[in-house]
Parts: sequence; C-alpha cells; structure tokens
Amino acid sequence: MRIKFIGHACVQLLGSKTILFDPYLTGNPAATVKAGEVKADYILLTHGHGDHLGDTVAIAKRTGAKVVAMVELANWLSEQGVDAMGMNIGGSYQFPDGLKVKLVPAWHSSQLPDGSPCGLAVGFICWLDGKCIYHAGDTGLFGDMREVIAPHGLDWAILPIGDYYTMGPADALTAAKWLGAKNYLPIHYNTFPLLKQDAAAFKRAVEAECAAKCQALAPGEECEA
Repeated sequence: MRIKFIGHACVQLLGSKTILFDPYLTGNPAATVKAGEVKADYILLTHGHGDHLGDTVAIAKRTGAKVVAMVELANWLSEQGVDAMGMNIGGSYQFPDGLKVKLVPAWHSSQLPDGSPCGLAVGFICWLDGKCIYHAGDTGLFGDMREVIAPHGLDWAILPIGDYYTMGPADALTAAKWLGAKNYLPIHYNTFPLLKQDAAAFKRAVEAECAAKCQALAPGEECEA
C-alpha cells in the first residue's frame, strides 16, 4: 500500500482498495489533481466544512465510492444521491472486501457550507492491507489520543499542523509522543497564508523526540506505507 498526500487534508491510500479522505480539490490552491481525475472506492469524510467536504458528492457519484461519515452528515449526503453510510463515535465496521473503519473523536466544529449543522467532527482509524492508519481530521490536542486512540497500535498517524483552526506543530508533536505511531504525516498546512508552517522542522522534531519516522510530503507526493 502507498500513501499519497493530495493537498490540505486530502490523503489517498492506494492498496487493495483506494481510500480517499476529505477530498477538497476544487478551489484548493494546493490540490494536485482535479475532482474529475481522482479515483476512490471509499471516501472517509471527517466533517462538513467546505475545505473537507469539498468534492465529495461529485466524486462519489462519478466513481460509485461509498462515503463513510458521521450519521447526520451521511444523511445529508444520501439526500444528494450519494451512497453514504452513517456511523457514530466509537463505532467500527468491517467491510467484506477487507477495509475496516472506526470513528474516533476530534475536537473541532462541523457544519455544512450553508451553515446547517451536520453532527460532530470525527477522526478515522482504518485497517487495510495489514496496516492501521489514523487520520485525525481537524482537531485540537486532546488527552484521549493517548487513552483511546494510541492503544490500537498505529502504523501511521496523519495529523494537522496548520495551527489557528487545528493543532499547531507544538501540539501535534505532543500528539505524536502520545500516539506512539511508527510513522507520521503532517497535513492541513500551507494551503493558505494563515496556515503557514515548516513541515521539515516538524519532521525533524518528530524524528528527534519520537521513535518514529515522519514523511513531510509535498502535495502530489506519495510514499510506501
């Protein structure tokens, strides 16, 4: 399996199934592909803000991908004609084709671009091809990263470092220490001037203070998982 950073919070897992997180592509200055080009078997959507919901509806309709999201957000997606599956925090599901997903907390708000509420923001833990991957979504630092998420034995943790709306690098480094993952990928930074961060410095800090590797991928780059 390979992990591809598409830009902002959009990450693609390329393995026996293609998993797409938070496909904000149209209007994203960091995006490296267009919504009409990206592939997906599943879309895992952390919350309803426009820079995460993004092109979910168009991609799901074109590819037939199943969207997994918080139940209120999934209900709205179903009304748009999307094959959406609604779950809730703490719940997990094993798909027959090998993918397993679990919804975990994220400390963040969530609403649709028109201002309508759509449930809570979440993160995802997913298992695919023998790997356990945590996508934190948009979140601040919270203690349950250590108590609830870390015990899953993470191969990868995908963490926001942009600050202002989410954790900044210092809190993300604390999260890395708590999570104990083997590998880290920073996201949600440098898309806009307000989110300007030095991913190379974050990589150095993680690798100096954690027994782990950190991949500071540029948008469009990928690495072996």
